[in-house]
Amino acid sequence: MREVFDKLDRRLSRILSEDGDASVNALASRLQISPPTVRARMKSLVEGNLLKIVGVLNVSERPELISAIIGIHANGRGRLSEIAQRMSELPFVTSVGIVTGRYDIIAEVLVEGDMEELYRVTSELLPGVAEPGVIHGSETFVVMKSHNRWLGVPKGVWEEDACVPGPGKSGKGSRVRSAGRQEGGASPALATGEEGRR
Repeated sequence: MREVFDKLDRRLSRILSEDGDASVNALASRLQISPPTVRARMKSLVEGNLLKIVGVLNVSERPELISAIIGIHANGRGRLSEIAQRMSELPFVTSVGIVTGRYDIIAEVLVEGDMEELYRVTSELLPGVAEPGVIHGSETFVVMKSHNRWLGVPKGVWEEDACVPGPGKSGKGSRVRSAGRQEGGASPALATGEEGRR
């Protein structure tokens, strides 16, 4: 983790969040610093995993995309961070967080197609990162209308076949569009919002 994040870093990050295409010279002019300083700061922020300059999509403008927020119950005491990390590496997942409140983990996903595709994500992909029984309930909230919601396009979207690793594994796995459940997949109750009990 980068230990120092000063006022200049914050101003630079703010400008880039509004205009990721801004040239180094334009940034230097706005910040009233030299171009080499801008380059050095940007390099430091990127290498420190504090800044990533990417294209983001206005989800509300693409009707073929389904955005959903999924609250997940998990029994993985002491392993929530590992489970969340594995989820974050899956296709279609835009973000994952360990949270307070009624759920243990919140995942945001973006899928292309229909509700069946979303069902595969909630009933196969997400539960498949852990051993059977660790993830024991979830509730899915489909975003019906969004305002100012810009997301990076996750892997799996607009790709022919997204390969999904099995639980706790890397490398070869099942394909999202294939028939049947992935090994370690959850019951249909997981995708329909039926919640497990702690």
